[in-house]
Amino acid sequence: MAIPKRQILLCQSFRAAGDKKGLCHKQSEGFLQYIEEEVLDRGLDCLVSATTCLKQCEKGPVMVVQPENWWFGGVSSEEAIDAILDGLEEGEPAAKYLISE
Repeated sequence: MAIPKRQILLCQSFRAAGDKKGLCHKQSEGFLQYIEEEVLDRGLDCLVSATTCLKQCEKGPVMVVQPENWWFGGVSSEEAIDAILDGLEEGEPAAKYLISE
């Protein structure tokens, strides 16, 4: 199997002690499956992964696209995911959800 071009990370709030905390996992239930299906439907070369806490709880749910290092916050709907994936296809991050420092 070839190494994918990109990796999409979705915060699932896992902590070192094992307990989920924060809000990402609470507001993104079912999103991993949705993202995976959309990636396949769109023919994107991406690996979709759940992560430990990404330490951006106040901006969550959080999704990251690598290697572009695009961090998105407020990803709490299929509409948000669609906008982010549309931007990925177009080569531009979805500005509405982009977290900037």
